[in-house]
Amino acid sequence: MLLRHAKAERTEGGMLDHQRRLADRGRADAATIGAYLARHGLAPDLAIVSTALRTRETWEHLASGLSHVPPVTYEDRLYNAPAQAILALLGATNASVRTLLVIGHNPGLHEAARLLIASGDVEARERLNEGLPTAGLAVIDFAGDDWHKLHPHGGRLERFVTPRSLAAADRV
Repeated sequence: MLLRHAKAERTEGGMLDHQRRLADRGRADAATIGAYLARHGLAPDLAIVSTALRTRETWEHLASGLSHVPPVTYEDRLYNAPAQAILALLGATNASVRTLLVIGHNPGLHEAARLLIASGDVEARERLNEGLPTAGLAVIDFAGDDWHKLHPHGGRLERFVTPRSLAAADRV
């Protein structure tokens, strides 16, 4: 599962990008995604989270909605990582981890998702191709059970949700 961090505050004079906090909407959106994961039984065995404040806060608000909070690793290499670096991190995951959640940043996370996906729901793939918005979640399934064998175009997009798409579905 690849999740872009939730909506963050804008950078203000002298503030480092790494220290940007979540906006009110971001905190609510992260909690919405956490509730979605819990409701649909999408329980990660491990979360790998960028060390940026906004990604750590996204994790905290998301995790508060999970019935079982998995171990988390804060990974400095995820901060503004390009797609190939993200794929290398995924490939280094221990085989005992069946379901992995990665919380990071665009453009690398969006590029990694697009690079990994070969099939899946056409509409969801088209929406993901358009962009990975804040708190956007791509759930990708792989046939194998060895992260070391992960390769481009080896995954199937199982679902792509955003807080906005979840709110629209609730209105229907």
